[in-house]
Amino acid sequence: MIWTVINNQFCSYKTTLTNATKHERQFCRHPYSITGLCNRSHCPLANSLYATIKEDNGRVSLYIKTVERAHSPKNLWERIDLSRNYSKALKQVEEHLQFFPKAVQHRNKQRLTKIHQYLIRMRKIKLKELAGKKAKVV
Repeated sequence: MIWTVINNQFCSYKTTLTNATKHERQFCRHPYSITGLCNRSHCPLANSLYATIKEDNGRVSLYIKTVERAHSPKNLWERIDLSRNYSKALKQVEEHLQFFPKAVQHRNKQRLTKIHQYLIRMRKIKLKELAGKKAKVV
């Protein structure tokens, strides 16, 4: 029901882009979207069983949509802070998403891997900058 309205009528998060071959792609700008693509399986609005991973100031969190909280949109998403250790965080994701569809589990593990890798790169860049500043000051 919700997806038919979102797909056929109006969704404020939907964006359509056309590439050079005139092929249109639909994207989703919703902050909790796993992939950023606008389709039935990846829509956080249309799915009652949904989860995503987000990073905020170097901290990685798992957000799970809970159906019991649907009457209160402010509390709709349950936030679970993940460990900084990659293997422990992966185990936490597996534990919390054990009853979710395999596709959602897999996408979230991929997203955790990507976020973890760019956090490592950011830390390395920050260390290089700090080392370079110290060398110039001395």
